[in-house]
Amino acid sequence: MNNSWKFGLITVAILGVILWLAIGGIDESKAYYKTIDEVKAMEDGDLEKRLRVAGDVMPGSIVRDGSIVRFTLAQEDLRLPVIYDGTEPLPDTFRDNAQALADGRMAPDGTFYAKRIQAKCASKYAPKEQNGEGVANEVINNKAS
Repeated sequence: MNNSWKFGLITVAILGVILWLAIGGIDESKAYYKTIDEVKAMEDGDLEKRLRVAGDVMPGSIVRDGSIVRFTLAQEDLRLPVIYDGTEPLPDTFRDNAQALADGRMAPDGTFYAKRIQAKCASKYAPKEQNGEGVANEVINNKAS
């Protein structure tokens, strides 16, 4: 076998490995966004899929046990118990009543096992209140002065 054939086979093998890794990476990075209602209605066969579920952190539900954090997400009158066992620290905005997005997998027992948590504190993004009036009235009052 001459050198050009060897080079061609090595190139094909490398491209094949790269393609295989790319396809595997795309499949692993897919996450389906579901509501708590949809997650609870999932069949056992769908539970192995990576999911993202959003809700509000129920007040008083956050329990820290070493690196594991347990809490409950709520959407309207629905509740979803979540266990976070990720490697990243939880965001500073993760607290009672915060809007949170859990990324992980649903277990057959109805518990959601999260590997990533995103959170934002709803009060940080609420309009500033001044004497029962919103920011728009503050701007109007400043222009009138």
